[in-house]
Amino acid sequence: MTTDQLSYLVFGIVIVLALVFDLGLLSKKETEISIKKAFYQAVFWVGLALAFFGFLWYEYGQAPALEYLSAYLMEKSLSIDNIFVFILIFTYFRIGSTHIARALLWGILMAIVFRVIFIAVGLVLVERFNWLLYVFGAFLLYTGVKIFSAKEEDQFDPAASPVYKVINRVFPIIHEDVGGKFSVIRNGKRFYTNLFVVVVMLSFTDIVFALDSIPAVFAIVTDSPQRNLIIYTSNIFAVLGLRSLFFVLKGAVNRFSYLQQGIAIVLVFIGAKMLIPLVYKGFHMPVTISLLVILVCLGGSILYSIQVAKRKPNENDLI
Repeated sequence: MTTDQLSYLVFGIVIVLALVFDLGLLSKKETEISIKKAFYQAVFWVGLALAFFGFLWYEYGQAPALEYLSAYLMEKSLSIDNIFVFILIFTYFRIGSTHIARALLWGILMAIVFRVIFIAVGLVLVERFNWLLYVFGAFLLYTGVKIFSAKEEDQFDPAASPVYKVINRVFPIIHEDVGGKFSVIRNGKRFYTNLFVVVVMLSFTDIVFALDSIPAVFAIVTDSPQRNLIIYTSNIFAVLGLRSLFFVLKGAVNRFSYLQQGIAIVLVFIGAKMLIPLVYKGFHMPVTISLLVILVCLGGSILYSIQVAKRKPNENDLI
């Protein structure tokens, strides 16, 4: 067995055992997950991701391990932005709090399947058409500028989503949350519930975010022989922690109001990094610099958001 095969085997075993433990033993069906419990679960998933980082360092050395960590942090930060959209979807469709965990579980598992397909297609295309990396770079640059300049009125509207409109046309929908069921039979005809709509929308919403995140990871993980392994594992570890992170962050949406700008700066940086070789041939940026930029931008935007959120009540008291 080669080292790569061993790494995939270890990753697969860890994920299966973790899913059994986290989703089976720690999560009871149709119960609301408390913030305390969600926090412990979030720490559990982050701990697993960091343990795999240690495994990669031991097996492959510093550079691949740091590329994995950079890719994981990039995916994790974008997944936090994803969570804010999830909150809007659950609020709009008025899903009962005891059913949210199950909807997230199915939505995230479907999202993982779609991401694996996206990554596989992307790897094949990049290997055959290397110039696509420059297209990815231009796309990330454009996306970063667009995200940075986005206004509050541009906030995601579930009702205006093309996915929601297609679901309404294709499936007979009753706009109710019927005891956590995905479908019900009425007058001999099967109807699909709001919970079904939400699961489908969660999956496709993640696909939209993957259009940003997967090219970003391709930029971070460039010449490493373990590129495929790093891209797959960093993506899946980041997505698997989404459910617990949702319950941790759902009451603190307004506390991270400037995270979007931090993510935008990182995307612009990564996009520019991908485009520089068009001008300077042979350009190579050490992964430590990429990791440092990601940490500073994301950490700085989170700290600044918290400081601004703390000042707001004081400012309101003076009015």
